[in-house]
Amino acid sequence: QVQLVESGGDLVQPGGSLKLSCAPSGFAFDYYAVAWFRQAPGKEREGVSCISSSDGSTLYADSVKGRFTISRDFAKNTVYLQMNNLKPEDTAVYYCAVPLSTVRPVCVSTSRDYGMDYWGKGTLVTVSS
Repeated sequence: QVQLVESGGDLVQPGGSLKLSCAPSGFAFDYYAVAWFRQAPGKEREGVSCISSSDGSTLYADSVKGRFTISRDFAKNTVYLQMNNLKPEDTAVYYCAVPLSTVRPVCVSTSRDYGMDYWGKGTLVTVSS
């Protein structure tokens, strides 16, 4: 069964850090671009970051540039999102996603969804004092 499993969400104080992980079940990440999204209560889903499998190139939303870093470990078949200097407005459910139907190795910078079509169930990040 194909699944994406996110982990690492927690309650953290403003200015703190968290590292989220995303691992697939039933397939390997090797040939897929992988992206992180978030959705805050009452708001639309927002693309946060994306990493290509072909050359490791990355994309970031303006709101997280300089604070978040996406990375991947092919040996562990895992993609990470390191989040530093967290702010209350970062509070959201964070989802990872892949272009499952197209097996696309690159992030589509012109797409609101980076070209992704399959999402995990998410992990909750709460930034509050």
